[in-house]
Amino acid sequence: MESSRAWRRPTLDAVAARAGVSTATVSNALNGTGRLSEATRQRVLATARELGYAPASTARALARGSTGVLGLTMTTYGDLPVSYTEIPYYAALTLSAMAAAHERGYLLLTMPSTMSPWMWLNTPMDGVIHVEPRADDPVAALLRERGIPMVSEGRPPRPHPCDAWVDSDHESGLRLLLDHLAESGARRIGLSLPVHDDAYPQLVAHAYRCWCEEHRRPALVEEYHLLPDYFTAEQEAVGRLLDRDPRPDAVIGVYSDSGHNILAVARRHGLRVPRDLLVACVSEDPEYASTAPPVTTLGLRPDLVGTEAVDLLISVINSRSVVNRRRLVPPVLLPRRSTRREASRASAAP
Repeated sequence: MESSRAWRRPTLDAVAARAGVSTATVSNALNGTGRLSEATRQRVLATARELGYAPASTARALARGSTGVLGLTMTTYGDLPVSYTEIPYYAALTLSAMAAAHERGYLLLTMPSTMSPWMWLNTPMDGVIHVEPRADDPVAALLRERGIPMVSEGRPPRPHPCDAWVDSDHESGLRLLLDHLAESGARRIGLSLPVHDDAYPQLVAHAYRCWCEEHRRPALVEEYHLLPDYFTAEQEAVGRLLDRDPRPDAVIGVYSDSGHNILAVARRHGLRVPRDLLVACVSEDPEYASTAPPVTTLGLRPDLVGTEAVDLLISVINSRSVVNRRRLVPPVLLPRRSTRREASRASAAP
């Protein structure tokens, strides 16, 4: 006897009934079209996720004359020997974008930005999430040549009014971190800053200098180049900061490994963290919860960035007249012992 409880694929009608909306609203929410409130769109997407509904991507692609495939570029610094899938930010970004694409009935193809021009011009796809475009970006130029919709993860260094992008709100995030350090007693906050032709270091530097000017604090910046050895270059930059007289009483790094680099240099200088030096970095790496001491981090929420990027790209694919083409994701501060100077002093008191 056959079971009467065999699983059946949820239908568009089932999602509409559960969410209390019309099937047209469900279709618009999934395709990023129509005039829906953000609350309605999120309710429909949550309902579809709850029921396990996903459109049949192949059938939908054939119906609209497209492929049902989205691209996502990775290894954004193709000239560096770095495996970006091993960096927590990019790993979380890729996984969240993949899940969001699958929920909307698309396949997600992750590609290195170092592919040959021939491959970029011939790989079938409906749109691309381009991770951290550079100033002279060959990938962006090739996609425009093909007329393929593109959403940038990160703001283009040379913006155009028609650009669509999703990014962390680096300005407000860095201010959040700087305010936290100031509240912890820091008066001379140093910044270890990479030199690169994407927008991220520029945004960080601008936010840092504005904050220092507003709070009448010295801007203590040491720059470093990523090639040929990023780890050595950043540690040398931190060393230059700590050799200043007077030296900084706090140092910020803006890459995933920066916290480890700053701790290493502080040890070589005989400085105790946090008693002598406060340390913080921008990172999603969970290992900072167990370093000695645990390091305060500013998280950029790549899970939300990836989801928003897929949502915006599908909207652009289905409706080229998207109004909100630029989205910011608020970062989150995770304070840890490396920035708790007063607590450290209290614990050392007899």
